[in-house]
Amino acid sequence: MLFRQLEYFVALAHERHFARAAGACYVSQPALSEAIRKLEQELDVPLVRRGQKFEGLTPEGERLVHWARRILADRDALKQEVAALQTGLTGELRLGVVPAASTTVALLTDPFCAAHPLVRVRLEMNLRSAGIIERVRRFELDAGIVYPDQQDTDELVVTPLYRERPVLIAGTELLTGRSGTIAWSEAVELPLCLLTPGMRGRRLIDQALQRQGLEVTPQLETDSLATLLAHVRTGRWASIVPQPWIETLGPPAGVASLPLDQPPVTALIALVTTKAEPGSPVTRALLQVARERPYHR
Repeated sequence: MLFRQLEYFVALAHERHFARAAGACYVSQPALSEAIRKLEQELDVPLVRRGQKFEGLTPEGERLVHWARRILADRDALKQEVAALQTGLTGELRLGVVPAASTTVALLTDPFCAAHPLVRVRLEMNLRSAGIIERVRRFELDAGIVYPDQQDTDELVVTPLYRERPVLIAGTELLTGRSGTIAWSEAVELPLCLLTPGMRGRRLIDQALQRQGLEVTPQLETDSLATLLAHVRTGRWASIVPQPWIETLGPPAGVASLPLDQPPVTALIALVTTKAEPGSPVTRALLQVARERPYHR
């Protein structure tokens, strides 16, 4: 069994198409197909359902592709371990991030990069928690920053980073005469732009409103926190965003923030990594930074 065969098998499982998988591996389609056939012969099980085109993996293939990903991940971890012994930690860290942590992630990656200058960090932003968790399980991401609540985190290490709570941000003219906190009932009377329904940050807002018998129909919805901030900066809009996000960037000129009154609503943001031992040295180093330099108290 060759690593190359496993790489081709994993690529085919990911791309679900022979030509695209061959392109991703920089080989011809016949070469990829032949390597996978030899892997099937060696394992003595069919891995791929073939017809005029790729028709999916067999039940055996669906089960064994996880082992292929694990073997390749362990191979890469071994290479990183050897390199770390010789020249210090090197390689690449692949980190998936939910939208709400798109700015606070810098509080983790900046000290990590300072401690390990030879490691390249690739951030994949605007992903959902469930998708990040699944890709960490498939070894396609080394780690993820997610909302772990209501997610299946079996076989993963969950390291709490901070709890976020929503705050109101608005142009200072919209908040004239207001200070301290603002009630949810007052907030919904403002011209709001919010995250789209279904996003975790929006669900927190809707849950808080439902507890008080309130609801909101914002004129503008988006899946981008940066877009919300851009609209608020015009002075005509208000929004409700995670407090750590504003703390990281700082409110822009002409924009003020107010804590929302009861009921308190919070959500945990956590780092998730695989429990596989010994694991990647890059992932272990990231965990060490997360535990030694907590974001937010």
